[in-house]
Amino acid sequence: AKAHVVAVNRMIASKGKSDFEIFNLGTGNGFSVLEVIKSFEKISGVKLNYTITDRRPGDIEKVWADTTYANAELGWKAEKTLDEMMESAWKWEQKLAQKH
Repeated sequence: AKAHVVAVNRMIASKGKSDFEIFNLGTGNGFSVLEVIKSFEKISGVKLNYTITDRRPGDIEKVWADTTYANAELGWKAEKTLDEMMESAWKWEQKLAQKH
């Protein structure tokens, strides 16, 4: 959320000088699907059933955000670990589930 606030402040300060800017936000490091699953299980206490298989045709082998531009232009850098991000997302999902 901090990155969004910084970006909105930049937009307000630019007073319409540019139609748009694109910023890639992330840690700049990739996480495997298995790392994300393990983090979710650790944070939520929920055991997921999964099978490890070969990559499907068309699946991308690796992808992550290049945050160089956001770091330079916004002065922003991710501060949270995968587990911290997962915990924040899980808490949000839990609150959302209570409302419905």
